[in-house]
Amino acid sequence: MPVIRVLLLTALGSFLALDRIDILGDVVRKQLNTVVFFVFNPALVYSNLANTITLDRMVLLWFMPLNILTVCIIGSALGLLLVKTTRAPQHLKGLILGSCAAGNMGNMPLIIIPAVCREKGSPFGAPDVCHTFAMAYASLSMAIGAICLWSYVYNIVRIFSSNAREGINLHCSISEEYPHQFTLPHPLSEENLQVVAISGKMKQLLRKFSRKINLKELLAPSTTGAIVGFIIGMVPHLRKLIIGGTAPLHVVQDSASLLGDAAIPSIILIMGGNLLKGLKGSGIQLSFIVGILAVRFIFLPLLGIIIVKGALRFGLVHPDPLFQFVLLLQYAVPPAINLGTIIQLFGAGESECSVIMLWTYGLASVSLTLWSTLFMWLVS
Repeated sequence: MPVIRVLLLTALGSFLALDRIDILGDVVRKQLNTVVFFVFNPALVYSNLANTITLDRMVLLWFMPLNILTVCIIGSALGLLLVKTTRAPQHLKGLILGSCAAGNMGNMPLIIIPAVCREKGSPFGAPDVCHTFAMAYASLSMAIGAICLWSYVYNIVRIFSSNAREGINLHCSISEEYPHQFTLPHPLSEENLQVVAISGKMKQLLRKFSRKINLKELLAPSTTGAIVGFIIGMVPHLRKLIIGGTAPLHVVQDSASLLGDAAIPSIILIMGGNLLKGLKGSGIQLSFIVGILAVRFIFLPLLGIIIVKGALRFGLVHPDPLFQFVLLLQYAVPPAINLGTIIQLFGAGESECSVIMLWTYGLASVSLTLWSTLFMWLVS
């Protein structure tokens, strides 16, 4: 049922984005995506974390950041193997690696897990209690996933897209009319030449590092919302001031929750509109799509079961079925939606990204249903 709800809203988003309807066209989607990115998502993450996360609970959840890091590392390794096997062109390497490494850690859990809590026969206990903790787990997953996406995947796509452009323009780097333009003006000893070369390389590396690491993107609004939520949730005096019906400033929390409720339907509608581009197709090879589908929907979930069950056996994960379900689900979600935003930012493989998103999110309706059923059986 949760997957069917997602499909219905996705279909509505695609319908509204049709040229004949043009309610959710390119310009509107970009504007709505901006509102979601800067307002709705941070409010959603903040309100859920501040409401449910305390210092004691945070100690119990320490394995989730490690789990998301593990997903990123394994996905990157499988993506690198796929790139080498298929001999992907330079401008698509970042897209393929990003699709394998970065999963939809926030939006899909925020949609699926609370809906599962409301279903009859759920193994996660009372619906109200399950929903409260589900939103906290999913919000934490979104915050950490955003850090992985904007610190790691963002720079991978940036590096490969810049390398592709440098490869195209390499023949223009030295003018044939001035073949000696890079010669030194006076002779130097071999030792001095080595010192100059080393210092030049150090300056070049520092310059490249400062360009590659973008702190503004690393501290995305969702991450900032998570930081504020952690502070308010774990500092007792601030918590008493804002959280709870009798808190003096509880209207701030209520307002943030009201804004956050708009995030999920907006995200799904935008996703439906963006997937419409994939129907137009592109020149992407079928092997890339099949490889990404295999990584995200077969290999990662299977490895996730081994890792999470192994961590539970060694006492690294507390025996909460809902928490285990969230950890397992992080291995089975499709690629991150914001990957399309990153690809569009650098202009490397936009049409190919739309096709990949179409196939991965189209087949996710079947894959997530099957894996979610297996995961609930494993944790119950």
